[in-house]
This record gives sequence, C-alpha cells and structure tokens, in this order.
Amino acid sequence: MSTLKRTPLFPIYEKYGAKTIDFGGWELPVQFSSITQEHEAVRTKAGLFDVSHMGEVEVKGERALEFLQRVTTNDVSKLVPGQAQYSLMCYPDGGTVDDLLVYKFADDHYLLVINAANIDKDYDWLSQHLIDGVTIENISPQTAQIALQGPLAESILQRLTPVDLSQIGFFRFERDVLIDGVPALVSRSGYTGEDGFEIYLDAAHAIQVWEKLLETGAADGLVPCGLGARDTLRFEARLPLYGQELSKDITPIEAGVGFAVKVDKDVPFIGQEVLKAQKEQGAPRKLVGIEMIDRGIPRTHYPVFVDDQQVGEVTTGTQSPTLKKNVGLALVKAEFAAIGTKLDVEIRGKRLKAEVVATPFYKRPKN
Repeated sequence: MSTLKRTPLFPIYEKYGAKTIDFGGWELPVQFSSITQEHEAVRTKAGLFDVSHMGEVEVKGERALEFLQRVTTNDVSKLVPGQAQYSLMCYPDGGTVDDLLVYKFADDHYLLVINAANIDKDYDWLSQHLIDGVTIENISPQTAQIALQGPLAESILQRLTPVDLSQIGFFRFERDVLIDGVPALVSRSGYTGEDGFEIYLDAAHAIQVWEKLLETGAADGLVPCGLGARDTLRFEARLPLYGQELSKDITPIEAGVGFAVKVDKDVPFIGQEVLKAQKEQGAPRKLVGIEMIDRGIPRTHYPVFVDDQQVGEVTTGTQSPTLKKNVGLALVKAEFAAIGTKLDVEIRGKRLKAEVVATPFYKRPKN
C-alpha cells in the first residue's frame, strides 16, 4: 500500500477531533463534529476548511497569456491583475482534463489552482503543450490553502488583518495580506455557495493561521469543517466536482458550465471545435437536478430510467441538509432534461420515482 499524502495541517487534526479518510491518495478529514453541524455552521455562521491538498501551478513568461488561452476554455485576456477566473482544460474531443481557477498577478505571471487528484496529470498536460517563452512550476508542496466560508467569514477574518476586506470583490484577490502577521493571498471565492475567502500561504505558517482563525471566530460559532460538509455545500449550490459532474468523458457544456467556455476568443484552444458545436447545436446529454418522489437517496452512478430505457446516471446525490429532501444531480440524455420530467432511479435493485427540478438547490440570500 502506498502511503497517503498529508497536508501541513495534519499534525493538529486529532486535536480538533478529525475523522480522516483516503481522498484521492490524501489522508483528509471527512468531518470534525458532524457533517450536518458543519454544513449548518457554514450556511448560518462560518466554517474553516483545510484545502491544502489542492494543487497550485505558477505560469510565467512573456507568452503566458497566449499559452493559457490555448490550454484553457475561458478568455484569460479579460482578466486584470487581482482578478480570478473559473475555467477548464479540455481534451481535443471536448472531455474535461480538469476544472481550475486562474489568478492573474501580471501580464506575464499567473497562478493556476487545480484539483488534488489531478496535480500530476494536469502538470503533464500543461508540460506537453508548453510554448517558448513560458515556464511552469508546481508550487503545491510549499503552499497551504485554507477556506473560510459563511456569512460571518468577513467579520472574523477582518479582526486579523489591516486590509479592508470589504474592498475585495467576488473573484478578486489581494496578495501579501497580513493575517496575524503572516503574508497570504486572500481571494473572495469558495466552493460552498456562501460568501467567504480562500487563503493561500506558505505551508510553514498554516497551523498558526488555522488556530488563530478558530480562536478568533469561536464566539461567532466558527467550526473546523471536513470534506463531507464541503461536498454537501458545493452540491446544493450546483458546483461541479471533477470525477463526478466533470470527467474525461463529460464536457463542460454537458455539465452546465458553458459560461466558462468562450468558443469565439481570438486564440484557438484545445477542444474548441467540439465545444463550439455543442454550444450551437446542443449537447447530447445534460446535467439536471432531480428530486426523489419515492423514499430513497440517489447516489453516484445509480442508473436513471424513463420507462424501460436507461437515459443516464446520477453524478452526485444526498439528503440535502438545507432542504431536508433527497435530491441529486444526474447526467441524462438531453431529450429527458426538461423540468418536470418523470424519471426512475434504480436504488439497490428497485426503481423509485423522481422528477427533474430546477437547480441550484440552494442560493445564498441577497443582503
């Protein structure tokens, strides 16, 4: 058996009651207290996540923009320094290599944030398509990432930094923000459907900042959160998970993230022809929300039927902690994607009734 990788925060997991699991080769906390409690804390107060397993790749050079335009689907030319962008990398057939965030530091300097299980694959893919005048460096080992999420996130973090966080807009970031004296990149972004921040810092300071945040936010109800709540939160907000809603066999258009695919940008990108055709003519499959009518929880890979025809499968499903309903996301043939369509989900050999419903299942209330 290969040894599981560990984040810089692993040494203090036990102190906070973490229950760990193997997640893509990493030993990570699935929960600290309970998934439901942690989920509720993020929706109503605040939660703190160790996401140091995520990958970070620096891209530098005079042709960095051209390179990123070729390998990512979104239009990187629209970014200004201090702005981040959700994007994807695709294969020539339109399947997804990974979804990622692109941070622009300068015209010749960017940071890519990629999924933990894909770090080696993504780095190889980027290396294969590298052009003259561009260098890439995997800085994941020396980088920690902490996510502070929830309606009280800003007020908690503000107590530890002199920077006016209210001036950092959504998908904007500041570098060299001091948090308890530690320099960090602070981005207003996240994977929960709530307001909050993703904090990138030197791995050597991760424990200090984690513990200071928990201490500072304790009176506000800030709690450490694991992968379980991260998954239910992102699922309710219909944020895709690579390996479930996105994969080498699922295109961004099928997964419903076509907003991050700019098929008419001025530099041709890998997978453009297929994705352009799917945008214009419709993709053969579509990711939809489903709600169970019969009792049962739809789980990943459960088959979905209309009459006796299998029309797709569940990508993610759970009992929504916010809605208290059994709901899922399913990739189905496009002709069965209309809201109100009646479906059957096969759960342990039984076909149970469900119907297509609108998503996201949860939207953050506007202030």
